[in-house]
Parts: sequence; structure tokens; C-alpha cells
Amino acid sequence: MIRELTSFEPYRDFIQEINADPRYREPMLSTEEQFEGNLYSALTDPDKTALGVFRDGVMTGLFVFLIIKEEKYIEMLVGLSRSPAAYEEIADWLAANCPGCHVDFVFHPKNDAIRDMLEKRGASFDPEQFKMVLTGDPPAVDMTGVEPLSAQYEEQYIAMHDTDRYWTGDKVVKAPDTFRVFLAVDGGTVIGYIDMTKNNEENEPFDFLVKEEYRRRGWGRKLLAKAIEENRPKRMMLIVDADNAPAIALYHSMGFTNDPEPVNQCATWIAG
Repeated sequence: MIRELTSFEPYRDFIQEINADPRYREPMLSTEEQFEGNLYSALTDPDKTALGVFRDGVMTGLFVFLIIKEEKYIEMLVGLSRSPAAYEEIADWLAANCPGCHVDFVFHPKNDAIRDMLEKRGASFDPEQFKMVLTGDPPAVDMTGVEPLSAQYEEQYIAMHDTDRYWTGDKVVKAPDTFRVFLAVDGGTVIGYIDMTKNNEENEPFDFLVKEEYRRRGWGRKLLAKAIEENRPKRMMLIVDADNAPAIALYHSMGFTNDPEPVNQCATWIAG
């Protein structure tokens, strides 16, 4: 049975227990900021829905989804359960209530219950990912050619932006209170960008891209150095694919360290 939740108070022990389990913990609930933004805000944000899965009156799963129906987009912000049946039931709910929606999941790589459900339903999976944290001082970097996003380059930025995600370039442009954007510009042409969150105590590059023909020329280092400089004195972290050796080498060279264990994996499913 699935019920929409109006309070988390009766389920605090369930939340803490599942989130302390190294196999089933929720990677989107690692900090107090994430608890506030991904869990508690669901009770007041009309775009977020908190759902509980119950068996014989006992909670077996707790989920929070960002649901933007007009864009047919859903993001799982919280998924806490050890029960394969709870994941199947929540997927059935999504298929019935949001058919055809693009659903993004982030989960711990060891969580075989959600992985099995998604594999059965034909989801596509991204590589496992690591969290890296800025712990050292980056080397001095010449940041010539890197500048904040401006109206002059807005069209070029949107045109080259990665579109395989909810936060496309046009959406980022419309969210200046959420992101700061820096561009790599060569001879009047935008050849790279970094979208950086700005309102958290620990911010992160949300999207980071340099055109292929300009790679291995130091532009990625310039963009990252600028993001680090502008983010100070706040903390900085990032998520990187475990198989992206060039990016990991760049981040290490700029003062980031990583936990050797993968922290999350992303998957995409079309509900239905």
C-alpha cells in the first residue's frame, strides 16, 4: 500500500536505520543541507511528493520525488528501502500516475533491490561515481580566457550545452540564484563552460564541458580554477564517473581527494 506523507516525524527511526545501512543508504542524504533540500522540503514544495510504502501497516519504503508533469520529468530525491517489493510497488505507482515521464534515479551502487527493479524495466545505467572533495590548495593557474556568463555569449552557451539532463543551458540561464556559470572563450567563441551551484555551504560543479577539439590545452583547468576561486570560502565537492581517468587526474591535480568506494550510480527509466 502506498500513502502520501504529510509528516516524517513517525518515520524518523526508519529513515535513520536505512540511511545508516552501507548497502541501502541514500547518497542524496549525506549532509544536513541535503536532508533539508531533498527530504524535509517535500512537505511544503508543491513540485515534490513524499510517499510511504506500507505492508501490514508497517513502513517498508520511503520515497521523495520531484515531479514536473508539464515537462514529463521526475527525479527521485530520496529512496529508502531494503525491500525489493517496495521498489516494485513504487515503480508501479509511477507508471500508473506519470506514464511516459522521464525518471532519473540516484542510488548507492550496492543497492541490488533498486538495481534489479530498474534492470527488469529496461532502465539505462550510467557508470558508478565517486565523490571528491577539495582538501588542498590548487596550484596557481592562468585564467585568461575565462569569464562569467553574459548576454553576449548566452546563445553560444545554450547551443553547446549538454541537453541530456534536466538542467539544460536555457534552464540554467533562467536560474541565476541557483547557479553561477563561467565560460571559456577563445577568439569570441565559447569553447567550454562550468555550471556551479552557489547557495550551499558545500557547492559543486553541476555540469562541466570543453569542446573536444580544445581538450588537453588547459581549458578545463582554467574553468575549474575559476570555479574554486569564486566559491571561496565555501567548501567544494564534485561527483565523477569512476571510469573517467582524465577527469579524476585533473581533479587530483587541483587539490581534490576521493573516497575509494563508489558512492552512487544514476539510472534513467521511462515510466510506463
